[in-house]
Amino acid sequence: MAILFVLLVLAVLVTANWYLWRRLFRDTTRAPGWARRGGAVLIAGGWALAVGALVAERTGAPFWLQRVLAWPGFLWLALSVYLLLAVAAGEVVRPLLRRYLERRTPAGIAVSRPERVPAGAPHEGTASAGPASLESPVPGAPSDAPETTGAAPEDPKGPDSAATASTPASATAPADSSPQLVAAPSRRLFVSRVIGGAAAAAAVGTVGYGTYGVLSGPKVKRVTVPLAKLPRAAHGYRIAVVSDIHLGPVLGRSFAQRVVDTINGTQPDLIAVVGDLVDGSVKDLGPAAAPLAQLEARHGAFFVTGNHEYFSGAEQWVEEVRRLGLRPLENARTELPWFDLAGVNDIAGESEGQGPDYAKALGDRDTTRACVLLAHQPVHVHDAVDHGVDLQLSGHTHGGQLWPGNLLAAAANPTLAGLERYGDTQLYVSRGAGAWGPPTRVGAPSDITVIELASRQA
Repeated sequence: MAILFVLLVLAVLVTANWYLWRRLFRDTTRAPGWARRGGAVLIAGGWALAVGALVAERTGAPFWLQRVLAWPGFLWLALSVYLLLAVAAGEVVRPLLRRYLERRTPAGIAVSRPERVPAGAPHEGTASAGPASLESPVPGAPSDAPETTGAAPEDPKGPDSAATASTPASATAPADSSPQLVAAPSRRLFVSRVIGGAAAAAAVGTVGYGTYGVLSGPKVKRVTVPLAKLPRAAHGYRIAVVSDIHLGPVLGRSFAQRVVDTINGTQPDLIAVVGDLVDGSVKDLGPAAAPLAQLEARHGAFFVTGNHEYFSGAEQWVEEVRRLGLRPLENARTELPWFDLAGVNDIAGESEGQGPDYAKALGDRDTTRACVLLAHQPVHVHDAVDHGVDLQLSGHTHGGQLWPGNLLAAAANPTLAGLERYGDTQLYVSRGAGAWGPPTRVGAPSDITVIELASRQA
């Protein structure tokens, strides 16, 4: 079954990329040449870099190699998605544009494609090199040339020359060089070039804008969440929620510094880092994560693991964030002045015997106090409901990151982004601060959310 799935995926990828090549390179050129060969090299090379970047990251290849492959490889992944979408959208425009051009072409007129003059064909200045070579009337259509009456004057070169001059060009030209109605092929070529160029421009513009949005850093989003059990004294308590920073071969120390500065600028009471901090080992990314030591909040900064921590050495990263001043909540709970704060490990930790343990994190607590749970994936909410959690803070979804990926992410998670209620439990899902794979977001801008708790007693 796994082999069949892999073969199906390969078949889909090959078909999609052949379609891209055909529309962008074959249909926009007259004949085989450097453009078609270059297009094939571009598409195949882009996918080779993309696969290389993914494999290098997951296998722990030398970090310099990861960085060399990551930028072009991951950007090609995003670009290929939007090239395919744009070219597919062009299929709707293609017949409309051709119909428009047909209506603008005068009836009975066909524009000949420039061709090499065959050996022995009449040269410039002969009858066949006149206007008929540019605009050839459709057989049977009336001609705009004035009629001549009477006998033609005798040609001094002899009757044969006169006969030749008075004979239409089509009669003297070889059968295979007669003017042809090639307006339709020329029109198809023009339409293909217009649509292909527009598709490429739209894809490059979309990916460029989405990449700029990620690299410029996440924006602050503010959400008020009322909690029935929260005392009046805690009204207005601010929790800065940041998830999915994804430090790695693309997003490094400068990006981490930008995230830290943005969080500190909100002056939160508490900071919650809810998983997927890194994509790589402590050895490679320790320097990139160093700015986290500058996080400032009245009640400190807390951390729970995400699934990517278990791809990167979760135990080492837990110790590293502790060294940087964050407090890991590994299936643990701490009592703050006005509510309990708990955290559970990500589901991915189950493969290492470190999965979520709700009884350990939430058992034996005072249920009259409000409880806030940090859990990387939104699917934890069902267990949170069973354990009487008032508010769960999560990430993981990236809001879909690349439209229309939001459709898949929404199908796999109870909440894609934002605040929703499940029974007596509220769930807030951040779209995340960074990006995984392509450093690009389309339709899902990155964010750092400041949750402001509100007491119903106030």
